[in-house]
Amino acid sequence: MALRAKRGRKSEKMPPPKSSGDAAAPEASPPTPTPSAPPPPPQEENQPGPSGDQEPAQSPGRGGLPEEKLPALARWLFQQSLGRLPGGASAKRREGGTREAGVPCQRLRVCGAWLRDTVKNTGFFITRVDSKIWLILTMAVVAGILHWCYLTTLFEHDRRFTYLSTLEKEMSFRSEMGLYYSYFKTIIEAPSFWKGLWMIMNDKLTEYPLVINTLKRFNLYPEVVLASWYRIYTGTMNTLGIQTKACWTVNRGEGFSPVESCEGLGDPASFYVAMIFLLNGLMVSVFLLYGIYLSGSRLGGLLTVACYFFNHGESTRVMWTPPLRESFSYPFLVVQMLLLTHILRTQNVNRRNLIALSVSNVFFMLPWQFAQFVLLTQVVSVFGLYVLGFIDSYKLQTILYAHMASLAVCFVLMFGNCMLLTSYYAASLVVCWGILEVCPKYLRMCRNYISLWAIEGVSCVLGTITLRTLMCLILGVSDDANISNLLKAKLTGYRDFDTSFYTCGAEFDFMEKETPGRYMKTFLLPLVLFIFIVIVVKTYQYVVHFTKLKHREEDPFNHGEIVYHALQLIFFTVLAILIMRLKLFLTPHMCIMASLICSKQLFGWVFSKVSHGKVFIAILAIMTFQGKANVQNELNIVGEFSNLPQEELLLWIKANTKEDAVFAGVMETMASVKLCALRPVVNHPHYEDAGLRARTKIVYSMYSRKPAGEVKKELLKMGVNYYILEDFWCLRKTKPGCSMSEIWDREDLENAGKVPLCTLMSKDSRPYFRTVFHNKMFKVLEMTRE
Repeated sequence: MALRAKRGRKSEKMPPPKSSGDAAAPEASPPTPTPSAPPPPPQEENQPGPSGDQEPAQSPGRGGLPEEKLPALARWLFQQSLGRLPGGASAKRREGGTREAGVPCQRLRVCGAWLRDTVKNTGFFITRVDSKIWLILTMAVVAGILHWCYLTTLFEHDRRFTYLSTLEKEMSFRSEMGLYYSYFKTIIEAPSFWKGLWMIMNDKLTEYPLVINTLKRFNLYPEVVLASWYRIYTGTMNTLGIQTKACWTVNRGEGFSPVESCEGLGDPASFYVAMIFLLNGLMVSVFLLYGIYLSGSRLGGLLTVACYFFNHGESTRVMWTPPLRESFSYPFLVVQMLLLTHILRTQNVNRRNLIALSVSNVFFMLPWQFAQFVLLTQVVSVFGLYVLGFIDSYKLQTILYAHMASLAVCFVLMFGNCMLLTSYYAASLVVCWGILEVCPKYLRMCRNYISLWAIEGVSCVLGTITLRTLMCLILGVSDDANISNLLKAKLTGYRDFDTSFYTCGAEFDFMEKETPGRYMKTFLLPLVLFIFIVIVVKTYQYVVHFTKLKHREEDPFNHGEIVYHALQLIFFTVLAILIMRLKLFLTPHMCIMASLICSKQLFGWVFSKVSHGKVFIAILAIMTFQGKANVQNELNIVGEFSNLPQEELLLWIKANTKEDAVFAGVMETMASVKLCALRPVVNHPHYEDAGLRARTKIVYSMYSRKPAGEVKKELLKMGVNYYILEDFWCLRKTKPGCSMSEIWDREDLENAGKVPLCTLMSKDSRPYFRTVFHNKMFKVLEMTRE
């Protein structure tokens, strides 16, 4: 099929690109087979690719390999799966040499060769396996420890967490953070781990009177894993008689009662936070390996880590909000993208690499409901590589199958959460697979690349939207409609009650105007923009002028993994501009892209005249001036957590209400009531469920202009006994049009112009409610019997 030969960008007339990376070395060619070893699959004569692995020899078939070659390929893959020794050692033994029994040195050489080959095939070590690997691993460990210490220091400076009481530590987990931590607390306080797991899978407190499986709804596997580790750790230490925490009494000053404070991994909150910081410390270790592998230079990895520290405030917020889902999820995206880069760069799609990609996908998706949107951009980016001809259909299919497998695993582990099946991500996987099946059959005569790109691009976009819409209609799922409405609000000015909640929050607003300026000061934006332009130019030369280049001896720019990062950068930029919170994807990716300034594939023409070490030092010197100031500014943030009004509220609830008393109020406060007072609530901060959004709208009608009797009637239908009224939310106005009364005026035109109900309740809650507690922030209203 002529079309696939062109789309694969490979032909017998043109040799594949030669290696130019300084961290890659050619592999030994497969040895001549003997009767005792199955022959390798037939393949074209190739030179090593840019990473030291050979580029794939493409064939006209749709899957990239003709059917007559499949038996030989199967034998060769079977040989690989048995751990064939790497080039030199394997060839020597097959040429008839006998192994000298009892020679330790030779055994060590054979084992070492096998280990190097296994390590390289798995893709976990990023450079060629030689004596320098230990230097690289040492650098990675040091980078991870530095980031772990940095996060711990920032967190402790911000709230003096070590000196807080147990109640204060729990109160510091505001909003959805407290909701997630409450399930960790449930499991560790249960009589057994399995009893705690059963309790969160049959939860009666979170959405009274409903009984829900929180593992299906709330992405709680991180809490389950950490709770099991905590129980194992404390059980083991208790058995050995080793103390795991130290406690003392803290005098909080005049007017405050003393509290008991504990530190050490035996303290649940301290253990929970420590594990999060450890995971994010390891993430920076992977960043360094990622930068080394992508750029082919150890200096590239160091530059990636330096950029991350210098732009730390724009890259993450884990030091301020540890329990958020992104804190658990994003580190696995870094691993997943590194594995994908390895797959795009190497010749043979190794089964172990595909399994590792699927596993990292699962670890990324399980903790965070938003992960599916990020993986959607990745699928589209990889599909773009196929359209441009940087990868063939076989490699794209294997990547799609890996994604499909991980999606299926997540669907099972989340007990059939239909949001996964009705996501744009799931639809894009099916549509891209369908295009690979259909297009070679019906577009084989198309010789115009522009027309082919347009057809496949439009088919991907329209097919994904159409299939996702049909799936939502068939399954009757509307849980993620708020995300679609949010994008609609960003692009068209559409507003409803739910989108106003999102857009009025700073984290869901457009990117701050000051953000590009902060990137400029650390020289990150100019550097990445320059690299991006070079990639675009080289991609243009490769794609547009391919027919001219294929008759020349020089190599075209055939580095799909680099083009992938450029495409991914575009999508991350769009996401960050639309939703400021998603800078956590853009800024780290810019740091990874910055490593490419040390890549000989991109800038070999520069390094032939100037040492790349001098380029690295010059760039690092420019970045350090503002970067050092940014780091110092973060270290200078000093505070101490204290919320006495909420502490008074929670202590009153625990002392003066029944254990089955049901509460309603602002989402953030309800999370604290459930966590600290263990009382049933009717609403909570996890807003990604259609039923919960409807409940929350009823609860927030207390801040509308509706009549008190109407609001009370709806609250009684949900079984509410107490309503916690907050004056702050009655007066809250983050920006024009964002006060609660203004938000409600768009929904309730009938009562527009009346005095807000919360204002009336603050003055006198009778006759529909009775005030049973109040302080300067909170007022508890009890439902009166009529």
